[in-house]
Amino acid sequence: EGGRARTMAVATVNLRALTSWVGIARLFAVVLSCLAFSLVASTRDFGGPYGTWCMFTWCFCFAVTLLVLLLELLELYPKLPLSWDDFTSAFSMLAALMVFTTSVVFPSTFISSPCSGSKCARQAVATTASCLCFLAYALEVGLTRAKPGDISSFLSTVPGLLKVFEAYVACLIFSLLDSYSSEAGLQWCVAVYSICFIITLLIIIFTIGRCLTYIPCPLEKVLVGYNALALMMYITATVLWPLYSFRGRNRPNPCGRNCWWNKHLGITFLTIFNLIAYLVDLVYSTRMVFVRAP
Repeated sequence: EGGRARTMAVATVNLRALTSWVGIARLFAVVLSCLAFSLVASTRDFGGPYGTWCMFTWCFCFAVTLLVLLLELLELYPKLPLSWDDFTSAFSMLAALMVFTTSVVFPSTFISSPCSGSKCARQAVATTASCLCFLAYALEVGLTRAKPGDISSFLSTVPGLLKVFEAYVACLIFSLLDSYSSEAGLQWCVAVYSICFIITLLIIIFTIGRCLTYIPCPLEKVLVGYNALALMMYITATVLWPLYSFRGRNRPNPCGRNCWWNKHLGITFLTIFNLIAYLVDLVYSTRMVFVRAP
Protein backbone atom coordinates (compact mmCIF):
# COMPACT_ATOMS: atom_id res chain seq x y z
CA GLU A 1 0.00 0.00 0.00
CA GLY A 2 2.86 2.35 0.75
CA GLY A 3 4.33 1.77 -2.72
CA ARG A 4 0.95 2.44 -4.35
CA ALA A 5 0.61 5.69 -2.40
CA ARG A 6 4.06 6.83 -3.52
CA THR A 7 3.16 6.01 -7.13
CA MET A 8 -0.04 8.03 -6.87
CA ALA A 9 1.89 10.94 -5.36
CA VAL A 10 4.38 10.91 -8.20
CA ALA A 11 1.58 10.76 -10.78
CA THR A 12 -0.18 13.86 -9.42
CA VAL A 13 -1.38 16.10 -12.24
CA ASN A 14 -2.30 19.74 -11.69
CA LEU A 15 -4.61 20.63 -14.58
CA ARG A 16 -4.81 24.22 -13.34
CA ALA A 17 -1.32 24.67 -14.78
CA LEU A 18 -2.99 24.51 -18.21
CA THR A 19 -6.44 25.96 -17.52
CA SER A 20 -5.48 29.11 -15.58
CA TRP A 21 -4.96 32.36 -17.47
CA VAL A 22 -1.20 32.08 -16.98
CA GLY A 23 -1.26 28.50 -18.26
CA ILE A 24 -3.30 29.50 -21.31
CA ALA A 25 -0.85 32.32 -22.07
CA ARG A 26 2.03 29.83 -21.85
CA LEU A 27 0.23 27.37 -24.13
CA PHE A 28 -0.23 30.11 -26.72
CA ALA A 29 3.46 31.02 -26.41
CA VAL A 30 4.50 27.39 -26.98
CA VAL A 31 2.29 26.98 -30.06
CA LEU A 32 3.19 30.35 -31.60
CA SER A 33 6.95 30.03 -31.06
CA CYS A 34 6.85 26.52 -32.54
CA LEU A 35 4.89 27.84 -35.54
CA ALA A 36 7.38 30.69 -36.06
CA PHE A 37 10.55 28.59 -36.09
CA SER A 38 8.90 25.80 -38.11
CA LEU A 39 7.82 28.18 -40.88
CA VAL A 40 11.21 29.91 -41.00
CA ALA A 41 13.00 26.56 -41.03
CA SER A 42 10.87 25.47 -44.01
CA THR A 43 12.11 28.48 -46.02
CA ARG A 44 15.79 27.47 -45.43
CA ASP A 45 16.61 31.18 -45.32
CA PHE A 46 17.81 32.10 -41.85
CA GLY A 47 21.57 32.34 -42.28
CA GLY A 48 23.87 34.90 -40.72
CA PRO A 49 23.92 36.23 -37.16
CA TYR A 50 20.45 37.81 -37.35
CA GLY A 51 18.77 34.65 -38.64
CA THR A 52 20.61 32.52 -36.08
CA TRP A 53 19.48 34.86 -33.30
CA CYS A 54 15.83 34.68 -34.41
CA MET A 55 15.83 30.88 -34.62
CA PHE A 56 17.58 30.59 -31.24
CA THR A 57 15.02 32.91 -29.63
CA TRP A 58 11.99 30.96 -30.86
CA CYS A 59 13.51 27.55 -30.06
CA PHE A 60 14.80 28.64 -26.63
CA CYS A 61 11.47 30.19 -25.59
CA PHE A 62 9.55 27.16 -26.90
CA ALA A 63 11.73 24.67 -25.00
CA VAL A 64 11.82 26.52 -21.67
CA THR A 65 8.10 27.38 -21.69
CA LEU A 66 7.21 23.76 -22.48
CA LEU A 67 9.47 22.65 -19.61
CA VAL A 68 7.78 25.12 -17.25
CA LEU A 69 4.35 23.81 -18.25
CA LEU A 70 5.39 20.19 -17.70
CA LEU A 71 6.97 20.89 -14.31
CA GLU A 72 3.85 22.73 -13.13
CA LEU A 73 1.49 20.14 -14.66
CA LEU A 74 3.26 17.29 -12.83
CA GLU A 75 3.94 19.47 -9.74
CA LEU A 76 7.67 18.72 -9.80
CA TYR A 77 8.90 22.32 -9.49
CA PRO A 78 8.89 22.38 -5.63
CA LYS A 79 11.74 19.85 -5.73
CA LEU A 80 14.00 22.26 -7.62
CA PRO A 81 16.58 24.21 -5.54
CA LEU A 82 15.40 27.62 -6.73
CA SER A 83 12.69 30.22 -6.23
CA TRP A 84 10.14 29.09 -8.80
CA ASP A 85 8.09 32.30 -8.84
CA ASP A 86 11.23 34.40 -9.33
CA PHE A 87 12.45 32.09 -12.10
CA THR A 88 9.17 32.10 -14.04
CA SER A 89 8.78 35.88 -13.65
CA ALA A 90 12.32 36.52 -14.86
CA PHE A 91 11.98 34.10 -17.77
CA SER A 92 8.65 35.49 -18.98
CA MET A 93 10.12 39.01 -18.95
CA LEU A 94 13.26 37.84 -20.76
CA ALA A 95 11.21 35.88 -23.32
CA ALA A 96 8.98 38.90 -23.98
CA LEU A 97 12.04 41.08 -24.64
CA MET A 98 13.75 38.47 -26.83
CA VAL A 99 10.65 37.73 -28.92
CA PHE A 100 9.92 41.45 -29.31
CA THR A 101 13.45 42.03 -30.62
CA THR A 102 13.13 39.07 -32.97
CA SER A 103 9.74 40.29 -34.23
CA VAL A 104 11.46 43.51 -35.31
CA VAL A 105 14.76 42.07 -36.56
CA PHE A 106 13.41 39.17 -38.64
CA PRO A 107 11.05 41.02 -41.02
CA SER A 108 13.43 43.97 -41.43
CA THR A 109 16.26 41.59 -42.36
CA PHE A 110 14.65 38.77 -44.33
CA ILE A 111 11.37 40.01 -45.83
CA SER A 112 12.04 41.85 -49.07
CA SER A 113 9.73 44.31 -50.81
CA PRO A 114 7.67 43.61 -52.84
CA CYS A 115 6.63 40.47 -50.98
CA SER A 116 5.42 37.66 -53.21
CA GLY A 117 5.55 33.86 -53.42
CA SER A 118 5.11 31.09 -50.86
CA LYS A 119 8.45 31.80 -49.19
CA CYS A 120 7.53 35.39 -48.41
CA ALA A 121 4.08 34.30 -47.24
CA ARG A 122 5.62 31.85 -44.76
CA GLN A 123 7.99 34.56 -43.53
CA ALA A 124 5.07 36.94 -43.06
CA VAL A 125 3.04 34.35 -41.13
CA ALA A 126 6.11 33.58 -38.99
CA THR A 127 6.45 37.29 -38.20
CA THR A 128 2.77 37.49 -37.24
CA ALA A 129 3.14 34.41 -35.02
CA SER A 130 6.20 35.99 -33.39
CA CYS A 131 4.30 39.21 -32.66
CA LEU A 132 1.42 37.23 -31.12
CA CYS A 133 3.95 35.20 -29.13
CA PHE A 134 5.34 38.45 -27.71
CA LEU A 135 1.81 39.43 -26.65
CA ALA A 136 1.39 36.05 -24.93
CA TYR A 137 4.58 36.54 -22.90
CA ALA A 138 3.63 40.16 -22.14
CA LEU A 139 0.26 38.90 -20.87
CA GLU A 140 2.05 36.38 -18.64
CA VAL A 141 4.26 39.16 -17.23
CA GLY A 142 1.16 41.22 -16.48
CA LEU A 143 -0.68 38.30 -14.87
CA THR A 144 2.23 37.23 -12.64
CA ARG A 145 3.41 40.70 -11.65
CA ALA A 146 3.31 41.22 -7.90
CA LYS A 147 0.49 43.39 -6.58
CA PRO A 148 1.35 46.51 -4.54
CA GLY A 149 2.56 45.46 -1.09
CA ASP A 150 3.33 41.88 -2.19
CA ILE A 151 7.10 41.27 -2.23
CA SER A 152 7.07 37.49 -1.83
CA SER A 153 8.98 37.11 -5.11
CA PHE A 154 11.30 40.03 -5.86
CA LEU A 155 11.62 39.42 -9.62
CA SER A 156 7.85 39.70 -10.09
CA THR A 157 7.88 43.27 -8.70
CA VAL A 158 8.52 46.29 -10.92
CA PRO A 159 12.16 46.66 -9.72
CA GLY A 160 12.72 42.94 -10.30
CA LEU A 161 11.31 43.03 -13.84
CA LEU A 162 13.39 46.14 -14.53
CA LYS A 163 16.51 44.22 -13.48
CA VAL A 164 15.83 41.73 -16.30
CA PHE A 165 15.21 44.60 -18.73
CA GLU A 166 18.47 46.34 -17.73
CA ALA A 167 20.52 43.17 -18.17
CA TYR A 168 18.94 42.45 -21.56
CA VAL A 169 19.53 45.99 -22.87
CA ALA A 170 23.16 45.71 -21.75
CA CYS A 171 23.46 42.50 -23.81
CA LEU A 172 22.12 44.36 -26.85
CA ILE A 173 24.70 47.09 -26.26
CA PHE A 174 27.50 44.50 -26.15
CA SER A 175 26.28 43.02 -29.44
CA LEU A 176 26.72 46.42 -31.13
CA LEU A 177 30.14 47.28 -29.70
CA ASP A 178 32.99 47.29 -32.19
CA SER A 179 35.63 50.04 -32.01
CA TYR A 180 36.01 51.90 -28.73
CA SER A 181 39.66 51.42 -27.71
CA SER A 182 40.89 54.71 -29.18
CA GLU A 183 39.06 57.01 -26.76
CA ALA A 184 39.24 57.02 -22.97
CA GLY A 185 35.65 58.31 -22.79
CA LEU A 186 34.36 55.31 -24.77
CA GLN A 187 36.39 52.94 -22.59
CA TRP A 188 34.70 54.41 -19.51
CA CYS A 189 31.27 53.85 -21.12
CA VAL A 190 32.08 50.21 -21.82
CA ALA A 191 33.23 49.86 -18.20
CA VAL A 192 29.87 51.32 -17.06
CA TYR A 193 27.92 48.87 -19.24
CA SER A 194 30.01 45.92 -18.03
CA ILE A 195 29.99 46.71 -14.30
CA CYS A 196 26.24 47.39 -14.18
CA PHE A 197 25.49 44.30 -16.27
CA ILE A 198 27.56 41.99 -14.05
CA ILE A 199 26.07 43.28 -10.79
CA THR A 200 22.50 43.22 -12.15
CA LEU A 201 22.97 39.68 -13.47
CA LEU A 202 24.35 38.53 -10.10
CA ILE A 203 21.29 40.03 -8.35
CA ILE A 204 19.00 38.06 -10.70
CA ILE A 205 20.94 34.80 -10.27
CA PHE A 206 21.20 35.12 -6.47
CA THR A 207 17.48 35.93 -6.23
CA ILE A 208 16.48 32.86 -8.25
CA GLY A 209 18.96 30.71 -6.31
CA ARG A 210 17.67 31.99 -2.94
CA CYS A 211 21.15 33.19 -1.99
CA LEU A 212 20.37 36.82 -1.13
CA THR A 213 19.03 35.86 2.31
CA TYR A 214 22.55 34.86 3.37
CA ILE A 215 23.97 38.36 2.81
CA PRO A 216 24.60 39.88 6.30
CA CYS A 217 23.32 43.40 5.57
CA PRO A 218 20.03 45.22 4.87
CA LEU A 219 19.67 44.03 1.29
CA GLU A 220 16.84 46.36 0.26
CA LYS A 221 18.86 49.45 1.18
CA VAL A 222 21.93 48.05 -0.58
CA LEU A 223 19.85 47.65 -3.76
CA VAL A 224 18.64 51.24 -3.48
CA GLY A 225 22.26 52.40 -3.14
CA TYR A 226 23.30 50.30 -6.14
CA ASN A 227 20.48 51.71 -8.25
CA ALA A 228 21.54 55.26 -7.36
CA LEU A 229 25.18 54.50 -8.26
CA ALA A 230 24.18 52.77 -11.53
CA LEU A 231 21.97 55.74 -12.43
CA MET A 232 24.85 58.19 -11.95
CA MET A 233 27.19 55.98 -14.00
CA TYR A 234 24.66 55.75 -16.83
CA ILE A 235 24.22 59.53 -16.78
CA THR A 236 27.94 59.89 -17.55
CA ALA A 237 27.70 57.23 -20.29
CA THR A 238 24.66 58.95 -21.83
CA VAL A 239 26.74 62.11 -22.20
CA LEU A 240 30.15 60.64 -23.07
CA TRP A 241 29.17 57.93 -25.57
CA PRO A 242 27.63 60.22 -28.26
CA LEU A 243 30.18 62.94 -27.50
CA TYR A 244 33.21 60.75 -28.20
CA SER A 245 31.51 58.60 -30.87
CA PHE A 246 30.32 61.35 -33.22
CA ARG A 247 32.58 64.32 -32.46
CA GLY A 248 34.28 65.32 -35.70
CA ARG A 249 33.04 62.20 -37.53
CA ASN A 250 30.39 62.44 -40.23
CA ARG A 251 28.01 59.66 -41.22
CA PRO A 252 29.56 57.54 -43.99
CA ASN A 253 27.81 57.43 -47.34
CA PRO A 254 26.79 54.72 -48.04
CA CYS A 255 26.15 53.42 -44.52
CA GLY A 256 25.13 49.75 -44.72
CA ARG A 257 23.76 47.34 -42.12
CA ASN A 258 27.13 46.89 -40.37
CA CYS A 259 28.08 50.56 -40.53
CA TRP A 260 29.81 51.78 -37.36
CA TRP A 261 27.64 54.93 -37.33
CA ASN A 262 24.40 52.96 -37.10
CA LYS A 263 25.84 50.74 -34.35
CA HIS A 264 27.02 53.70 -32.28
CA LEU A 265 23.66 55.43 -32.75
CA GLY A 266 21.91 52.26 -31.59
CA ILE A 267 24.14 52.13 -28.49
CA THR A 268 23.26 55.77 -27.79
CA PHE A 269 19.53 55.03 -27.74
CA LEU A 270 19.99 51.81 -25.74
CA THR A 271 22.04 53.74 -23.18
CA ILE A 272 19.16 56.21 -22.82
CA PHE A 273 16.69 53.32 -22.42
CA ASN A 274 18.78 51.83 -19.60
CA LEU A 275 19.20 55.26 -17.99
CA ILE A 276 15.40 55.60 -17.85
CA ALA A 277 15.11 52.00 -16.55
CA TYR A 278 17.56 52.62 -13.71
CA LEU A 279 15.75 55.87 -12.84
CA VAL A 280 12.37 54.13 -12.62
CA ASP A 281 14.04 51.25 -10.76
CA LEU A 282 15.46 53.69 -8.19
CA VAL A 283 12.09 55.40 -7.70
CA TYR A 284 10.19 52.13 -7.22
CA SER A 285 12.81 50.47 -5.01
CA THR A 286 13.02 53.61 -2.84
CA ARG A 287 9.25 53.58 -2.39
CA MET A 288 9.31 49.87 -1.51
CA VAL A 289 11.99 50.37 1.16
CA PHE A 290 11.30 53.79 2.66
CA VAL A 291 7.59 54.36 2.00
CA ARG A 292 5.67 51.60 3.73
CA ALA A 293 2.03 51.03 2.80
CA PRO A 294 -0.35 51.50 5.73
